[in-house]
Amino acid sequence: MISLDDPRKFRTLAGQAHQVAMNMLRPISRKYDLAEHTYPQELDMLAAMIDGLAESGASEGAGAAGVRREETPAESDGVKNGANLASVMSIAEMCWGDVGLLLSMPRQGLGNSAIASVADQEQHERFDGVWAGMAITEPGTGSDSANIKTTAVLDGDEYVLNGEKIYVTAGDRADHIVVWATLDRSLGRAAIKSFVVPKGTPGMRVDRLEHKLGIRASDTATIIFENCRVPKENLLGSPEVDPKQGFAGAMATFDNTRPLVASMAVGCAKAALDLTRDLLEQAGVVVDYDRPAAAQSAAAATLLRLEADWEGARLLMLQAAWMADNRQPNSLEASMAKAKAGRVGSDVTLSCVELAGTLGYSEAELLEKWSRDSKILDIFEGTQQIQQLIVARRVLGLTSAELK
Repeated sequence: MISLDDPRKFRTLAGQAHQVAMNMLRPISRKYDLAEHTYPQELDMLAAMIDGLAESGASEGAGAAGVRREETPAESDGVKNGANLASVMSIAEMCWGDVGLLLSMPRQGLGNSAIASVADQEQHERFDGVWAGMAITEPGTGSDSANIKTTAVLDGDEYVLNGEKIYVTAGDRADHIVVWATLDRSLGRAAIKSFVVPKGTPGMRVDRLEHKLGIRASDTATIIFENCRVPKENLLGSPEVDPKQGFAGAMATFDNTRPLVASMAVGCAKAALDLTRDLLEQAGVVVDYDRPAAAQSAAAATLLRLEADWEGARLLMLQAAWMADNRQPNSLEASMAKAKAGRVGSDVTLSCVELAGTLGYSEAELLEKWSRDSKILDIFEGTQQIQQLIVARRVLGLTSAELK
């Protein structure tokens, strides 16, 4: 039987994350939404606290461990609630406070999940403690990651990178960037690899910062690579090009990061639901969880529908993370969680704006901000349409060439 309760070992962690969100992130949320591109100095203290908890073991192992497909747990190990599950639970609580601020946390970048999923043991140790952004998207190459044009050419003991990356989250603040590039465009997707490029490497420059609809506390950069040389040891995983495998090694990153993005949407939507429930109660709207929705007011029935949809997204998120902890292939579940949570996040936050009326649309409350923040969570790490396409391929057993 499946237990739908939060694992007992992570309840303290989730509670601590919620307290941080409520007392540290929520109070400065509007401040950094208005002051776009200003670094939230308050996060340095929070990062130091998290580092201290990690060193003491009090963080219960939060911090995505990655999806190591080549490893399987021994039968004697049994099921495991591990770092991936702890991460999605804590991230959801933090995003109840603010998504943009969570994305600005030092040493918690999406590139860190790429390192966790693809790097070998030596690289894990060498890049431990770095803050890594992830550079995938290019002009003209958004959802189709296989069409990457940035090149990496081996020259002696170094790879030479050339290309342009856009919409790099934490691209200006992170101290390392995980860059997706192709070793040989004629070999297609199989030649796509990821490289860790330290900030300040000659030939790498931040070209501009974007002005955005939401998550304004987080910087989003365009980065140019012109004859940027990185040690060949900074290629994550194997340098061998295996046409049979395709670029599954690089794509394993998404199996890890998509549940994390789903958790961001779950947390942001939960914030909107909690506030809207309170506002409705203040307006005299009673939500009765013991009566059918059809027998209640339209506002109460809408809130009940939104909460049920949110719960479905949350459970898919937990399933995908749990499978990663137990070294089970989770590509299907990761895409299902991302698709469901991304859609639910936008639906919930916009519906809450509507339910709250003028309060929802004004800056008197954070509802309008959450509706802006949540939209990107349905777009980056693979759009809604891409996730549905991946799910269809997995369910039908078709390749990307057979189902486009």
